[in-house]
Amino acid sequence: MLKTSSRTLKKPLRLHNKSKTIQNLTTKKELMNIELKRLDNAFHFEAVGPSGAAVHIDAGEAVGGSGQGARPMEMIAMGLAGCTVIDFILILKKQRQVLDDIRIKVTAKRYENQTPSPFEHIDMKFLLAGELDPPKVEKALKLAAEKYCSAAEMIKSTARIDYSFEIHDQLSE
Repeated sequence: MLKTSSRTLKKPLRLHNKSKTIQNLTTKKELMNIELKRLDNAFHFEAVGPSGAAVHIDAGEAVGGSGQGARPMEMIAMGLAGCTVIDFILILKKQRQVLDDIRIKVTAKRYENQTPSPFEHIDMKFLLAGELDPPKVEKALKLAAEKYCSAAEMIKSTARIDYSFEIHDQLSE
């Protein structure tokens, strides 16, 4: 059984609170501290944030990187998928949907011949298996991607974000 749906995030009206600067952020939730430690004489870094999990970052070989970590733009796309899927699973649980397996395939296109070169378009395809009601899945994905995911809120100012889902009996390895 294969069921699909697709949606696009619209770019929001951008409102900025100019009185709030990084210097006057006070609560733990508002202020995130990240530290990068250089691991070689080139571009290989280990980043550690509030969770304590270490992530390796490196530049591409074309600019002198050694391929020992994810590229920064890869991490942004991974963060978008991770943020969306966590919210998505939480919503599915509240809907009492049975999710047996999930995979997300992300395709991201950056603007060409431009510096900086942010994402222009990101497509996320959610492959799902379980006892799932398609209208509930569609609602959960829309809420996760359009309302709750903070990463999507930042990225959609430069990129169109599309998302879709397919429900299968089981996902192949």
